[in-house]
Amino acid sequence: MLSLFELMASLLTITAGFAWINHRLIGLPENIGLLLMGLGASLILIAIELLFPTTTIYRSVSAMIGQIDFYEAVMHGMLAFLLFAGALHVDLDRLRRRAPAIGVLATVGVLISMAIVATGLWGAGQVLSLPLAFNWCLVFGALIAPTDPVAVLTTLKTVDVPQSLETDMSGEALFNDGVGVVLFTIAVQLAAGGGDMGLVEGLDLLVVEAGGGALLGLATGYVAFVAMQTIDDYPIEVMISLALVTGTYAVADRLGMSGPISVVVAGLLIGNHGAAHAMSDTTKRYVFGFWTLIDEILNAVLFLFIGLEVLVLNFDPDFGWIALIAVPLVLAARAVAVAAPVAVLDRWQPFARGAVPVLIWGGVRGGISVALALSLPDSPARPLILAATYAVVLFTVVVQGLTVARVARRMAGRPPAGHDHG
Repeated sequence: MLSLFELMASLLTITAGFAWINHRLIGLPENIGLLLMGLGASLILIAIELLFPTTTIYRSVSAMIGQIDFYEAVMHGMLAFLLFAGALHVDLDRLRRRAPAIGVLATVGVLISMAIVATGLWGAGQVLSLPLAFNWCLVFGALIAPTDPVAVLTTLKTVDVPQSLETDMSGEALFNDGVGVVLFTIAVQLAAGGGDMGLVEGLDLLVVEAGGGALLGLATGYVAFVAMQTIDDYPIEVMISLALVTGTYAVADRLGMSGPISVVVAGLLIGNHGAAHAMSDTTKRYVFGFWTLIDEILNAVLFLFIGLEVLVLNFDPDFGWIALIAVPLVLAARAVAVAAPVAVLDRWQPFARGAVPVLIWGGVRGGISVALALSLPDSPARPLILAATYAVVLFTVVVQGLTVARVARRMAGRPPAGHDHG
């Protein structure tokens, strides 16, 4: 059994080594390269185990990875820092102008996608005579419907799209996971027989988690803003930003509010009003530089970890068919969940040229979906949901992540100056 320090040292060493190899020899985008290298290393270790059953390297590495609770590491560790770092760089004025589009995509869009995925998976289960109850299909729909903010913001770094479309993609990703987690919580309660939650109770939970989280982030962000405004000392102000992230997320968890939404709101406040009115140029350079570095390091570790999780997930080969169903089903649901709201909203808030195909193909899923799937209680449906989730995450991160820039250039190439809406 490794100590916490030894675990962290091992994971960081593997990440640094693989990142160097990818940079020097492979040349893929860093996070995709790390995910594929982690996955490749996992498959090699599994092959060694099958060919040489007496070797212990597979068991040793899988035992090390198994010591790390992926759900806790992501949802109550990395996510707070990654979301704050992402929100810090989002332009609040542009976000405010695109609020109707972002709000509908992050709520109605998630509900539409969840319903289509659940219905499609349940129908496939009926055809194949699988014991997959509709409530468990709703669980999968809820955890896979929201786009992953970490993965989407990482993808946006390599894509050149009009400002309004970039704002739509980043804003939707930053806020829809809060809605998705609430829907996931409700669906798991229904599927596991933990009580019958009605529409009113579900709406109450959504208001408390999402609305309460936003108000909490606004309050703690304002306290940090005032504290920064009264001094000019960049080490202390960096420390204040760290305290803001960890404290806000911890309080949100304790009060039953959305930690992700709370740190996003706090990050938007500090990244805009804080940067403009509470930081000197020197402080701004250090604060933003610090969070950019945190973002890059944690992103690298997270994507490598997604690849290495194959060692402990114990997929049943008989579930290979689920990938053939889940990937096109999730893509079809995403298409409807984007196209329908855009068609309605375009009368009042025009979208950039090519917005629909770019939003569909840029709807990447990532570590949050995997973490939610791993948090499920033991049931006959859990292995199926894990296999389907992992297949969708791998496809969206690798295939969509590598090609979304090409789709964006073809479908949403920048129009002449003055024609970019929003």
